[in-house]
Amino acid sequence: MESVTEKFFFRRFLYHINGKQIFIINLLILSILFCSSIAISYGSFGIPVIGLILGKTSEIQNIVFFEIRIPRVILSCIVGASLGISGASLQGLFRNPLADPGLIGVSAGAALGATTVIVIGSTFFPNLVLSNFLLPMAAIIGASAVIFMLYLLTKGFGYQGVTYMLLVGIAVNAIAGVAIGILTYISSDEELRSLTFWTMGSFGGVTWPLLIPAIVIILISIACLIPAARQLDLLQLGESEAYRLGIDVQKLKYRVIFASAATVGASVSLSGMIGFVGLIVPHLTRLIGGVNHNFLLPGSALLGASLMIVADLLARTLLQPAEIPVGLITSALGSPFFLWLIFRMNKY
Repeated sequence: MESVTEKFFFRRFLYHINGKQIFIINLLILSILFCSSIAISYGSFGIPVIGLILGKTSEIQNIVFFEIRIPRVILSCIVGASLGISGASLQGLFRNPLADPGLIGVSAGAALGATTVIVIGSTFFPNLVLSNFLLPMAAIIGASAVIFMLYLLTKGFGYQGVTYMLLVGIAVNAIAGVAIGILTYISSDEELRSLTFWTMGSFGGVTWPLLIPAIVIILISIACLIPAARQLDLLQLGESEAYRLGIDVQKLKYRVIFASAATVGASVSLSGMIGFVGLIVPHLTRLIGGVNHNFLLPGSALLGASLMIVADLLARTLLQPAEIPVGLITSALGSPFFLWLIFRMNKY
């Protein structure tokens, strides 16, 4: 007898996947629950989960659990999921295994907006009531500006639009890098420390008012990407073949581009720049389960969530009470994998 999960979830979104892939999906869901329970319990301030269940925790433990630890674990989970599924979607769209969510420049735009606030925000907005929201707002504005610019600069190129969008993204990354470098140069010592820590990625300081809007944006974007899985499979045959099979290729391109941009922009706005997750997670998902996007998209989201929770746990616990930027953890794990991937591709 089918479980309720299989009946209402897998039949709706994960059709055309085999029993092994369904088992892996279930296993990844369990891994998220297991990693989350460990991440909630361990840190510079220990919180016994059994004590929470039995109501035998102190007031300070409850505050740390509900106001700091839970939002942080949720944020790491949704950021990992968003980067994982965005990477899988863009790799399928460009038919390029080296495609990355930062490819189209949205991460760079979000980083530039946040950097601007870190360096000059206190000068122009010293007493702003919404100061706590200023950094994520600036990052989202920067990401949105890049999306709007991509649309304006590529809408007249027809079916070559994604190629030009890729080139525009490269240019945006270069321009944003110059602007961030200038802002870094003129920043004070305190601003430089904050800027350096943010650009390397961190889940610290998140609050519920900042987290909830990001959850909504990311979940909506993921909901837009998963139904495009079958179309991405057909796109691997080539654009002309996919078009003959009834796929609106142009619509699919912009659907994937803008949904990925929205989810990456929302993630970067709260967590900073976190590299390699969108690159390595889809490849790991293919290795363990297969290449069809009906499995690859949700599998990448779930695996990305698990890996990001573990990376954040390592960032919090390796050098207690200090905290390592989570971007360093993901880069340390991702860069050797990236080199392995390049050498593996060279063999073929």
